[in-house]
Amino acid sequence: MAKILKLRKEAEQDLQDAFNYYQTCRFGLGHEFMLCIEAAVDSIKRNPFQYPVVDQSISRVIVHRFPYAIYFLARPDIIIVIGVLHMRRNPQALEKRV
Repeated sequence: MAKILKLRKEAEQDLQDAFNYYQTCRFGLGHEFMLCIEAAVDSIKRNPFQYPVVDQSISRVIVHRFPYAIYFLARPDIIIVIGVLHMRRNPQALEKRV
């Protein structure tokens, strides 16, 4: 059964900021970033409990090719993406989003 995936507004803003940054680096790179994000999200939807819990109930998947991670809460019926952060950013910033 497919899981429902919900992006919090903060995660949507994280994605938009990263997309805009990569587009300014090289035209089209933002789209390549989004393809890697989609692949990671598809993997989360297939099996969200395969990823490590990094803080309390927050799990993390590292995005292929880009230094970003997707942080999410996995429940039996829904997956909530709470952030998409650069790997150098402090993940404790997510505590306010939970």
